[in-house]
Amino acid sequence: MKLTIILAPYDSGLYHSGFGQGPDAIIAGGLVDELALRGHDVVVEDIGEVGDAQRREIATGFAVCRAVATKVELARDDERFPIVLTGNCLTAAGAVAGDAADSIIWIDQHGDLNTPETSAYGFLDGMALATTLGLCWRPMAATIPGFQAIDPSRCMLVDARDLDPDEKRLLDTLPVIRTQCADALDSVGRLKAAGAVQAHLHLDLDVHDPHLLQVNRYTQPGGPSPDQLRRLVCGLARSIPIAGVTLSAYDPAFDAKGEVPPVVGQLLGDFLAARERI
Repeated sequence: MKLTIILAPYDSGLYHSGFGQGPDAIIAGGLVDELALRGHDVVVEDIGEVGDAQRREIATGFAVCRAVATKVELARDDERFPIVLTGNCLTAAGAVAGDAADSIIWIDQHGDLNTPETSAYGFLDGMALATTLGLCWRPMAATIPGFQAIDPSRCMLVDARDLDPDEKRLLDTLPVIRTQCADALDSVGRLKAAGAVQAHLHLDLDVHDPHLLQVNRYTQPGGPSPDQLRRLVCGLARSIPIAGVTLSAYDPAFDAKGEVPPVVGQLLGDFLAARERI
């Protein structure tokens, strides 16, 4: 398969800082070699430095989305499957736009469903899914080439074990499909019934059980093992067309033994093998 791996090495507007070091660490950990050994034609593209000189978080966050949307669309024009490695979950809004996805599978320990009105800390990345669903930051999202908000009924939220009270209240009003990793494949039919034709797969790596794989400082107890998550994404690849993938939130400073990159390589390798079989 022809693949384009797109690097968006930003964390909260900062280039190559915190989570922004994750994409390069995954590449240095052997991802390209792993996928090439499996027979894939792999190209790596880096969006480089974007945004303004002040590196304002909101402006830079959406500049990253715009750059990613353009890179993803170019990959698709070249009939290459896009995989985005990014620091922040907000980048998924750009990937969704470039994919022209009509639905999203959001696998994350967090809901990322805060809005400026409900966020206690003003953390932009905590509004990532809300932005992708068109619930906030609409003028900024409209600057992303090709962006169309995903209808909440065509969103599957997997795990989300760490929700703020306002996120729980919001979810009570939305037709988002809530599920856990063990039951997610049983919910794909509901996603299709809502009109999903091609989905974007978003993986926040902190969904993993931190006792088995520590990816950053925000992880809470619970979540799937690497094997459970890998089996889930392979099942999703066989169950619904996936237009593209984002992987986010890996901070190598919390992975002293370098355990995360090999896990990512195996996960993506097995996911792509499952996708090729459909």
